[in-house]
Amino acid sequence: MKFNILKKKAGLTTNKEKQKAYKMTPEMELYTTVVTASLANKFYDSQKETVDRIVKLIKQVDPVFVAKLAIYTREKMYLRSIPVVLVVELAKIHRGDSLVRKTTERVIQRADEITEMLAYYQLSNAREGDKKLNKLSKQIQKGVAGAFNKFDEYQFAKYNRKTEITLKDALFLAHPKAKDDEQQVLFNKIVNDTLEVPYTWEVELSRLGQKAYKSNKARKQDLAAKWEELIESGRLGYMALLRNLRNILQARVGAEYVRKVAERLSDPAQVIRSKQLPFRFLAAYRELENVNYDFTSYILDSLEDAIKVSAENIAGFDMNTRVLLAADVSGSMYSPVSAKSKIRCYDIGLVLCMLMRFRSKNVVTGIFGDNWKSVNLPANSILSNIQRLNEIEGSVGYSTNGYKVIEYLIERRKVMNKVMFFTDLQMWDSNKDGASLKVTWRNYKKNIAPDAKLYLFDLQGYGQTPLRTTDDDVYLLAGWSDKVFDVLSAIEEGRSTLSEIDKIVI
Repeated sequence: MKFNILKKKAGLTTNKEKQKAYKMTPEMELYTTVVTASLANKFYDSQKETVDRIVKLIKQVDPVFVAKLAIYTREKMYLRSIPVVLVVELAKIHRGDSLVRKTTERVIQRADEITEMLAYYQLSNAREGDKKLNKLSKQIQKGVAGAFNKFDEYQFAKYNRKTEITLKDALFLAHPKAKDDEQQVLFNKIVNDTLEVPYTWEVELSRLGQKAYKSNKARKQDLAAKWEELIESGRLGYMALLRNLRNILQARVGAEYVRKVAERLSDPAQVIRSKQLPFRFLAAYRELENVNYDFTSYILDSLEDAIKVSAENIAGFDMNTRVLLAADVSGSMYSPVSAKSKIRCYDIGLVLCMLMRFRSKNVVTGIFGDNWKSVNLPANSILSNIQRLNEIEGSVGYSTNGYKVIEYLIERRKVMNKVMFFTDLQMWDSNKDGASLKVTWRNYKKNIAPDAKLYLFDLQGYGQTPLRTTDDDVYLLAGWSDKVFDVLSAIEEGRSTLSEIDKIVI
């Protein structure tokens, strides 16, 4: 099947700033909402509003689209909570075949997602009392049972936590069938709470924290030795390594272990296998910038190498392709991606923008708010470029005058092949002189660059666009992952924004 991007006669609406905008089809709105959602409050929407909108949209689209979108967000966009929401809400309205079961099995890729699935099912269905999961959806039950066959003892033990719904609860609910006698023994261990305590950095450091030391020096020496042991063991996951770089350097591990950390961080195969969202590298980079240690710069360089792997598959930007990259730094872009994160939507826009800068040769790069400012930046320094732009964001103000970017091109009569906005799409004219991105873009196409294309990278998923994306070579993309560039390639090849979802086989 094919999923329409926008109806040709899409209805007018208003955006969050009460400016004229265009409605998306339910399919496109659902897509943009889920690939930009971390279930944290956004600048304009609360977490509940976002979930409520997702639930409403699910009822308006084909169930197969919902299932494919759930798999796409988990397997391609590397999101975890949103696919669970999609599957559980789909199970409420779709029965009679194996679609929900198959999707459930695909979406559950970590052992703790078994209990997350059941916890959201309980929450969504407002179950209370002793039997909160009574009358569990048969298809979700079968999907969870199938997911139990994916994991070994280490994986179960790593996520066997004292949560409201435990792995033991899930086992009793789903009644998975063991593949063989060995797996039956494993299921019995879950029931009897006899899973072997896993060797993880959390467990090892917890044990270390329980020891008594005669001096602070002895404690520091033991801590450095423990980090060296963890690095040597190979059992420190890539994500755990990223999150603990500051702790590792502050522990003053030896030079040989720093080298191993740097080599692992920048190994393309490990970067790809780790499935990190690109902004994770920025978060790690910022944690290290002020760490006073001889090897800090060495690790910062390895993070630069690591994030470049995210840009390797971006195609179509040779010496003859003239590109403008515009990052939105307006006030509404400063919402954090999650409650505990220091990364903001603004940062994600800069990350994606600089990944494109890395692959572009003939390029104008800059930021916009009240005004537009172009900034010359070297191609090979993705993370340090982001930090440089972060330092000057206040220089353009905090409105969302996207039309200023196009006015810059018109005034200089600059012919671009591709103009790319990284934004929440809440465009407005703070000067109140009647200007708009729609009118300015149309004038640019008519008088300066008739073959230019405008790509809008939606980073917040509020459900409207400032231009109709069936007119004037305007295209809409969404998401925080480097996989959004696969969608860009699809568009370049004449396919639609949703064609990557359409390709999913269930």
